[in-house]
Amino acid sequence: MATPAFGALLWLGAFPAPKVIFLGLITAFAGYTAVYALNDVVDYPVDKEKIRNGGLRHSVNDLDAKIIRHPMAHDLLSFREGLLWTMTWTLLALIGAYQLNPVCVLIFMIGCGLEIVYCLLLRRSYLRAVVSGAVKTSGAIAAVFAVDPGPPATFLIVLFMLFFFWEIGGQNIPNDWPDMEEDLPLRAKTIPIRFGTGRTRIFILSSLMATLAMNAVIFWLSPVRFKYPNIAAGFCIGFCLLIVPAYRLYRTKDRRHALALFNRASFYPVALLALVTFNIMI
Repeated sequence: MATPAFGALLWLGAFPAPKVIFLGLITAFAGYTAVYALNDVVDYPVDKEKIRNGGLRHSVNDLDAKIIRHPMAHDLLSFREGLLWTMTWTLLALIGAYQLNPVCVLIFMIGCGLEIVYCLLLRRSYLRAVVSGAVKTSGAIAAVFAVDPGPPATFLIVLFMLFFFWEIGGQNIPNDWPDMEEDLPLRAKTIPIRFGTGRTRIFILSSLMATLAMNAVIFWLSPVRFKYPNIAAGFCIGFCLLIVPAYRLYRTKDRRHALALFNRASFYPVALLALVTFNIMI
């Protein structure tokens, strides 16, 4: 939810009209809910198999599982109910996206298509992580088009790379790391399984360092005039939420620190949104 708001505010340099804010919040919530639900629908057979094998044992400290992971696979929802839930949120997201900008509809549909590809690649290629990075950036890109029908390609590319590297190094790979033992019987193809923890930790740290670099560039491209203390604050946010836990994981190769990195990195877009909002308000 924070990534679209961050992208819109960072490019617009001001708060959009109340109607756009209201419609944007509803659309962003519906869109992300639909995509996450779509993941559960497509992955339903795999999730059921994982649970039968005693999977999801390492979810206790996972921020992504504070309520429940995969409610359909846990028989809390039937497949039909889950499919109806997904279709309802998808329809709401499409209506909202069209009202904001028809281009947003195209971006949302591409994101849904990539999410399906991501799920289908589970047993085929570890490059599914790259697809995940593209899915997570779609909301921020769509939000820019929601407030400006003709944003420059340079800004969009840097914004894409910012959240792409954040997703790869701070979300996708750290979330796959603790699941290695559970994914092996499923013949899953993930980066930790393909490259082992030694090389994987290098990928994580490199991706998050690239995230900080893209953060500096996107601040420079934004119409928002960041003062030096605020630029320093942005660097500190990234260093504390991304680099520190990533380096701890790099040293220890402990699955607990992989989950800690995932949890800390999850707050990164929210912290960036708070920083940009503060700059606009003052």
